[in-house]
Amino acid sequence: MERMTADDRRAQILRISAEEFARTGYYGTSVETIARKAEISQPYVFRLFGTKRGLFISVLDDSFEKIVDTFQQASDGLSGVDALVSMGNRYRNLVRDNRTFLLIQLHGFAACEEPKIRTAVQNGFGRMWHVVQENSGADDVTVKQFLSLGMMLNDMAAMDLWSLDEPWAKACVVALPVENWSR
Repeated sequence: MERMTADDRRAQILRISAEEFARTGYYGTSVETIARKAEISQPYVFRLFGTKRGLFISVLDDSFEKIVDTFQQASDGLSGVDALVSMGNRYRNLVRDNRTFLLIQLHGFAACEEPKIRTAVQNGFGRMWHVVQENSGADDVTVKQFLSLGMMLNDMAAMDLWSLDEPWAKACVVALPVENWSR
């Protein structure tokens, strides 16, 4: 069996950790389970990440970085409403198509009673705010509306409203209104 590089091992642990934290949340996930699935020792996980909280924060940071990267790519060469619509569409696809990603976001908000996790979520949310504002040129009110719709997309994806055959669900999943957003 070939040895993994330190970077490959770290990426493997983060992937397995994301799957486990998505499934059972911060409080319900054990580092022992993660280590066993990665076929490494629990002390090795702690050597890399310090604590379970540090590991969870690393997973959260990766998740927020994925959002920021998605927004950057989606808005490349665009501005105003066009940038917002493109970022919103890409985010909708991200949460709809990647259940692990969605659940990490939801579990991150749920674990905000832990001060260090709350700080990580605040920092990640702040990075999202800034990339939306910088790439679209939107004012504070418009950015708040945009991010509010993103939170609604999280809820819609968690409920899988796209597959629900109910009039209210169909009304939720139609294109999001952007006519009041800044141009």
